[in-house]
Amino acid sequence: MKITTEKTENRQAHLKIEVEPAEIEAQTESTYRRLVKRVNVPGFRRGKAPRPIFERSFGKDRLFHEMIDDLVPDVYKKAIDEQKLEPVAEPQINVEEEPLVIKAVVPLKPIVTLGDYHTIDVKQREVTVTDEMVEKVIDQLRHQHATWEPVDRPVQITDMVTIDLESTAKGEQFINRKALEYRLVDEDTGPVPGFGGQLVGLKKSEEKDFSHKFPDDYFRKELAGADANFKVKIVEIKREILPEVTDDFAKQINAEYTTVDILRQKIREELKERMEHEAQHEFEDKVIQAATAMSTVEYPPIVLEAEVDQLLERNLRYIQQTGQNIENYLKTIGKTIDQMREELKPAAQTRVAESLVLGKIADAEKIEVTPAEIDAEIEEMVKSSQGDKDALKNALNTERNRDSLANTLVTRKVLKRLTEIAQSPKGKTAPAPEPPKP
Repeated sequence: MKITTEKTENRQAHLKIEVEPAEIEAQTESTYRRLVKRVNVPGFRRGKAPRPIFERSFGKDRLFHEMIDDLVPDVYKKAIDEQKLEPVAEPQINVEEEPLVIKAVVPLKPIVTLGDYHTIDVKQREVTVTDEMVEKVIDQLRHQHATWEPVDRPVQITDMVTIDLESTAKGEQFINRKALEYRLVDEDTGPVPGFGGQLVGLKKSEEKDFSHKFPDDYFRKELAGADANFKVKIVEIKREILPEVTDDFAKQINAEYTTVDILRQKIREELKERMEHEAQHEFEDKVIQAATAMSTVEYPPIVLEAEVDQLLERNLRYIQQTGQNIENYLKTIGKTIDQMREELKPAAQTRVAESLVLGKIADAEKIEVTPAEIDAEIEEMVKSSQGDKDALKNALNTERNRDSLANTLVTRKVLKRLTEIAQSPKGKTAPAPEPPKP
């Protein structure tokens, strides 16, 4: 057997394996002996048919291809051992039959060369909660607790109207509803930009026919740029009555908020907590981006494809959870699965690079997690669960899920280490944490 590495690029080794006739014959004989014990040949007890007769009954070509199926795994293993390769996934195999040559594209272990991540200098954004932010939340709460009363006047922006609606688009029915409640947020309120403005000034029982064009970037691609015809009848007009900001209003939001001052204080605290949480995530993202930008990462295409598959599966699962049919959703957005995959590649490339860099930093910093830390994480997850705690604990304790939790905990520790480095005075790097005790 002659093994040649024709080239290595994109972390893939292209192997050419030329199999000698003697090796082919030896494997063919071995495959015949395996099959003859399982196949009935007329006139012979199972396992006793001579090979020439077995070949006529079973088929010589069929035996040849069975031989190849037996030969390839063994030859491939010998080839990667001889070439000292470290595959990270199954190879792409192509077999040329005359003469017998096996070509394999072998995905190799990614290579990560870290930059000097100890020089990362990123500061966390400080957050400030202003009075305007608090009042904006109070205004939102007022709208959420508003009441609506019928009015005898023409329609205005911010009104809630009940309408009978008939419409067509591209000659087909579009939206046809009776007694549809519709709020005019602004004149550009949908279903087509500008639709809301067409209702302003209409009175109760008044009807109006009008046409509108869907924008060229409309989310339903099949309607982009098309004309739509609408017929609307105003059934009822209601105006919004906002509650006054009083102590009673505060109690309506939460019985424990006995005064408006307490309501404002709680809103301020919640805003601060949320903004600090967002700032922390933003800070961590910038630190990861900085560490990745100063590093070089090489990996085979199969790693990227696997990440794209994962992102696509997550997106499709979310679509199904919202009650949508995948096929109908794709028609609505005017895209195919392949187009979705292509659009996900940039995000997948970022995720792969960042994950590999964080893993390399974990090795460099000797960051590990212990079984006790995984147990503690499982207990915390079970404790906060509202479902069957025993079932959840058993599910989390599988080998696969414990490995996943271990990766999550390692990433968490690496992020903590990187943020410490980023915030430490340059020239005086934060001391590396001690490895966990077993």
